[in-house]
Amino acid sequence: MSEAVQEILQRIQQLPEEDRLQLEQHLAFAAEAEWKREADEARRLARQKGIDQAAIDRAVENVRYRR
Repeated sequence: MSEAVQEILQRIQQLPEEDRLQLEQHLAFAAEAEWKREADEARRLARQKGIDQAAIDRAVENVRYRR
């Protein structure tokens, strides 16, 4: 881990609890927004390639039950 990251983590630990909670909430919202963007992109690519939920379910079943 770089010194910069260690310094940031140390500074976070020194924040008052309320500020830490606000930071955690902000990071959680940012992570969720990124996840949603990536999921939307994955769905778009799947549709573009003709992959639907039924195809995904069949693939999972084939792998899970070795059909």
